[in-house]
Amino acid sequence: MKVGEIIKVSGPLVEARGMDEANVYDVVHVSEDKLIGEIIEMRGDIASIQVYEETTGIGPGDPVYTTGEPLSVELGPGILEMMFDGIQRPLESIRDLTGDFLTKGTSVPSLNREKKWYFTPTVAIGDEVSQGDVIGTVQETPVILHKVMVPFGVSGTVTAIYEGEYTIVDTICILNGETELQMSQKWPVRRSRSYRKKLNPTEPLLTGQRVIDTFFPVTKGGTASIPGPFGSGKTVVQHQLAKWADAEIVVYVGCGERGNEMTDVLMEFPEINDPHTGQSLMKRTVLIANTSNMPVAAREASIYTGITIAEYYRDMGYSVAIMADSTSRWAEALREMSGRLEEMPGDEGFPAYLASRIAEFYERAGKVICHGKDNREGAVTIIGAVSPPGGDISEPVTQATLRIVKVFWGLDYALSYARHFPAINWLNSYSLYQTKIDAWMNEHIDSDFSKNRQYAMNLLQDEAKLQEIVRLVGRDSLSEPDQLKLEAAKSIREDFLQQNAFHESDTFCSYEKQNKMLKLVLEFYRQGIRALDSGIYIKELERLPIREKIARAKYIEEGQIDQIDQIYNELVTSVTELISKAGVVNA
Repeated sequence: MKVGEIIKVSGPLVEARGMDEANVYDVVHVSEDKLIGEIIEMRGDIASIQVYEETTGIGPGDPVYTTGEPLSVELGPGILEMMFDGIQRPLESIRDLTGDFLTKGTSVPSLNREKKWYFTPTVAIGDEVSQGDVIGTVQETPVILHKVMVPFGVSGTVTAIYEGEYTIVDTICILNGETELQMSQKWPVRRSRSYRKKLNPTEPLLTGQRVIDTFFPVTKGGTASIPGPFGSGKTVVQHQLAKWADAEIVVYVGCGERGNEMTDVLMEFPEINDPHTGQSLMKRTVLIANTSNMPVAAREASIYTGITIAEYYRDMGYSVAIMADSTSRWAEALREMSGRLEEMPGDEGFPAYLASRIAEFYERAGKVICHGKDNREGAVTIIGAVSPPGGDISEPVTQATLRIVKVFWGLDYALSYARHFPAINWLNSYSLYQTKIDAWMNEHIDSDFSKNRQYAMNLLQDEAKLQEIVRLVGRDSLSEPDQLKLEAAKSIREDFLQQNAFHESDTFCSYEKQNKMLKLVLEFYRQGIRALDSGIYIKELERLPIREKIARAKYIEEGQIDQIDQIYNELVTSVTELISKAGVVNA
């Protein structure tokens, strides 16, 4: 092992000479404490190293040991239900070793080496296999079957295969009489895992959040961004997506966020009953915690660790959703390291390569045909939160993100202040997947779904224009049809878009329930027009008892959504009775 010598320490940045045999992105161990670091720049034999642990107490003259390997994650059974730090060290194992406070230089294997898994082969002796082929399976959790795949660059004829209980480092298959395969494999985090073909994503990712699924949907294999100021509900939205999104695997990366937010995840997720499987949500979840009090440099690694784990499960044929909360903290880590490297700064001090780094991350999303004989399809959906200072979305991180992602869920502080959650502003958010998903919705949910969605959006946009007049001269100056339009838009906002994340029946909303609710609030507007045409005043419509039932339709349980149809019929009957009492019946 080649040994270098530290010549400078500047916070998380360490410079060492005598590193002529090392390469950029190689992992090194810094000082006698063996702190984990990564080379980010080489100038001759001088290496600039970002250290993923606290560097107090080390100084010039201390040794640096090169490993000759890039920063990699260990992939195999045992990843699910775990909580790792940014460089894939299991936090629970570290706590057992060092107590509640992390000791410098602590080294623990990423995956449990002692635990035995029951390996069931899916190939036989004499079979030809190549990269990506599944050679066997392991029941990793009650809900996820872990597929053991041939590593990339490996192929041959199976000469031995073993069924039974083995650890992840035991040999379970031999190719060509010499190549031994284990259940685990390593992969460098900065390199995306390859696939056979990228597909056009057309199927929506069901999130159970009405404002997202109906108005601004994201596809399986898509990219979305949630920018918003402090306190506007970014983390709650991401928690909701992690809990309810129609993905088989969830990777939640807490990048530079407060520790109590990760604690919420740890406390809540095990208790949540997964609607898809009936098991605890943690049975299909991986947590990567790099909180704000952890070393800054490790924030960058946490994002790459998360996406590499997501790609690994994608290669098994699963739909994976990765939540990155928040990429602004990651960008701040880039800015700090760039400043210490004395690079030429770009906008607001961020490095000039900020946009390309963000693009590299989001481009690892997608729906693909994986390597392997069975042509299995997998998808990685990336949902990244952005925390622009003061909610200013013109700042560099938000703008660089919006240039690459296809969905923008713009959180609005005014909405959150008014207790309207999710606080996604329907006037400036957008989804570039809308056309594809409209076609899917019309085919699978309701042939009028996209028409109703557009009708509702038009009402909300008209309301925004009418509100300008109302602020100037008051609502009573508007015509009765315009007042009805305001009432209908208010119903869409409060009875449909507003959703209570902490209410048992309202926290998740299926497509069928969303469709029926949207039809119901739009029917109120259509029936209102019919009533106005028949001489009924807007005040009489507003006093109808059915309004209360429309408002409470969101609290109807999923198994009883036929009650929404009854409210729909009751609405039509109520308006017809109102018209007949006025002496004019409209046929």
